[in-house]
Amino acid sequence: MSMDRDIEFLYEIGTLRFISRLWLRFLNTGTANLAEHHLRVMWTALIIAEHEGAKNTEKIIKMALVHDIAESRTGDADYISRQYVERNEDLGAKDMLKNTAIEKEFIAIREEYEKKESKEARIVKDADNLDIDLEIQEQKARGNLLYKVWRDYRAYLAKNKYYTATGRKMAEEIWKSQPHDWHLKGRNRHNAGDWKN
Repeated sequence: MSMDRDIEFLYEIGTLRFISRLWLRFLNTGTANLAEHHLRVMWTALIIAEHEGAKNTEKIIKMALVHDIAESRTGDADYISRQYVERNEDLGAKDMLKNTAIEKEFIAIREEYEKKESKEARIVKDADNLDIDLEIQEQKARGNLLYKVWRDYRAYLAKNKYYTATGRKMAEEIWKSQPHDWHLKGRNRHNAGDWKN
């Protein structure tokens, strides 16, 4: 069995790091690329899964990894461009995965994600949305004031469009959080090292 298509797929997955999320034009600098988005969605989904008691974390990881890969071929679309462009993400994902060793499994997982009927799909969709809230907070810490405009809309989405109680709670907590607490409050030279008073 030839691995040519598997290798080609791996090179294409590598290109996700070169694809900017289109909302870069609103937030300007420092937005995550598509590969970075996938990584945080995966970790966020695992945290939601733990809180929700979801047991099939293998499927959740795979679903997070495949949820936006078609954008390698279609590009990203933001809330404005979606009014004008038509993208065929199903075809993009199928063409990407065609004749790879993982084709059947990942096409099925992606189709399940798109339907949003399973617990795993709903968890990953909430993680996908939470990544936006995290990024908006990071932009706020950099001085970007767009969060003032989006705060009410994101709160509405959290209450009305998120699928899990954990996703809704995390959205609420993210909007109260400080993106730098992980290093300021975590073990560092100030509180545990050679600079400690």
